[in-house]
Amino acid sequence: QVQLVESGGGLVQAGGSLRLSCTASDRTFSSYRMGWFRQAPGKEREFVASIGGVISNTYHADSVKGRFTISRDNAKSTVYLQMNSLKPEDTAVYYCAAGVRLSATTMLPQYWGQGTQVTVSS
Repeated sequence: QVQLVESGGGLVQAGGSLRLSCTASDRTFSSYRMGWFRQAPGKEREFVASIGGVISNTYHADSVKGRFTISRDNAKSTVYLQMNSLKPEDTAVYYCAAGVRLSATTMLPQYWGQGTQVTVSS
């Protein structure tokens, strides 16, 4: 069982930045594809970004491409999401996930964090 703990959420004005962190308890962290997902009120959870385990290839959803950047530090068992130029529509609970690669653009989450709230005011 992998435990994931997110941090870094909060309230920010439109145009601002936040960096989310997610630390895993598992020593095999580098073997997992890691991802960030988000869920806004009344909407389904949606994919944001993912990163490979060893090669660290990344993929970002079109809605965040050019503004958000996913990265990881395997030595710290931590994955990050740097969010710049935030918009009110980015407001959501952001979830970290550990899983496996399904294709170049998709992953299957196997473990989830508890989520961290990001609120962007206009």
